[in-house]
Amino acid sequence: MTPLRNAITVIAGFAVLAAIGCARRRTPDDTLVLVIETSMAGADPRYAVSNYDSKLSKLVYAGLTAVDTPSLEPRLELAAKITAVEPRTWDVELRPDAKFSDGTPVTAGDVAYTYGSMLDASSDSLFHKGFAERFTGVEPISERVVRFHLKEPLATFLTDLDFGIVSRVGGKGAGPYVVRELSTSHVVLDVNPSYFGAKPKVPHVEIKFVRDASARLLMLVGGSADLIQNSVRLDLIDDVRDRPRVQIASAPSVLLTYMLLNNADPLLRDVRVRQAIALAIDRPAIIDAKFGGRAVLATGLLPPGHWAYAADVPHWNRDVARAKRLLDEAGLRDPDGDGPAPRAHLVYKTSSDAFRVTIARVIAAQLADIGLDVEVRSFEFATFFADVKKGSYQLASMQTGEISEPDYYYMYFHSSRIPDAKNPDGGNRWRYVNADVDRLTEAGRHELDRDKRRAIYGEVQRQVATDVPIVPLWHEDNVVLSNVDVQGYAITPNARLIGLRQAWKRL
Repeated sequence: MTPLRNAITVIAGFAVLAAIGCARRRTPDDTLVLVIETSMAGADPRYAVSNYDSKLSKLVYAGLTAVDTPSLEPRLELAAKITAVEPRTWDVELRPDAKFSDGTPVTAGDVAYTYGSMLDASSDSLFHKGFAERFTGVEPISERVVRFHLKEPLATFLTDLDFGIVSRVGGKGAGPYVVRELSTSHVVLDVNPSYFGAKPKVPHVEIKFVRDASARLLMLVGGSADLIQNSVRLDLIDDVRDRPRVQIASAPSVLLTYMLLNNADPLLRDVRVRQAIALAIDRPAIIDAKFGGRAVLATGLLPPGHWAYAADVPHWNRDVARAKRLLDEAGLRDPDGDGPAPRAHLVYKTSSDAFRVTIARVIAAQLADIGLDVEVRSFEFATFFADVKKGSYQLASMQTGEISEPDYYYMYFHSSRIPDAKNPDGGNRWRYVNADVDRLTEAGRHELDRDKRRAIYGEVQRQVATDVPIVPLWHEDNVVLSNVDVQGYAITPNARLIGLRQAWKRL
């Protein structure tokens, strides 16, 4: 469906709703109904493929820790105590009241089973490689104490424990919910009767999969859905602001929207060209016009509020004159002064999502102000992402997953993470190489002292911000639209759905 037809559909739907009056809530009192844009394949954390699979797994399978705090520092969940025996050996003691949904206790054997099933050489879990790089083994020491053996001292250890524990018998979880039904159209969750924490206030949750953005919004406005999180275009939110039975809440996010620059490209390998591109983008204007102000300017991977965030880095605010000077210095001189001939031609690839295409076109128009002719090409996401991984692009734009650990600087900017035949899923898809960043990110993942780590990552952030291997654009707010009867829903920085535990319906 074209953007115009989408807009017409939304407007027509609102007109119908206005004609029939203020729709009452039409969802059951004992069920919270969410609407999301894509399906969920399963809840087992070991086989989570999509972001929404991971969100579902967090509701059903509790981890030893959980990274859902405002500062992204991990908190204890199934773990009662975590102790370093020596830098490469850690003991985790389980809380005595932790039980799976069938009432059986969570034991050290279950923890060892969960991690062992991914460490096994025959494992087909997507997490096998990551955990095999970190751990040599996980073994039960007693009924409630499990020992982790690390390949080397690892500062990310507490965050790595934010992974759902699966029971050895029956594959049960110890999270706040259990899966009653999972189909291609929805998933239904019931409260876990054995959950160790405060029981969710609403007995059931139904998550409906609705691909069409207009349909999702109309379901909420019409009363057949209770809540939508980050599944509505931000430029449409103000259209429902005055609906009497719709409330809007927002909170800062750890997700980063960014422009990818192929550092191996003949034009973009020059840091001055990358800096000029960053200077040409009027990010505050885009945030105001396209996001209604619901985003925070980004300086790097980490958002303000993260414990390792450094504010004292180069800031690339729009400066057309300076950008032009940098292009001149890089040899990309304006061939005809104020004439129409561009300095260079670039191709900007993006997904086919209508809103993201619109953003790309705005950025392309701003780059034209410094003499760069940018052609926007949109693709179905699988094709687009395959090109990005292969390095078959010049400019592109994407969003990260949840950035909880500053170690993501290693994953995204260390030269060993450049995708190749042996490592096709490497995170350094911009092909950035800097020996100092390699050294610092290696040190940061092994330094156990929090203050020293913060200082190391401050240096990393300053260096990466200077080199502009990517252009950090903004951290889009987490935005929740809900029926006014829904109360108490807590938004986490990483947009997990765990806030459902605290939500209830006004009757």
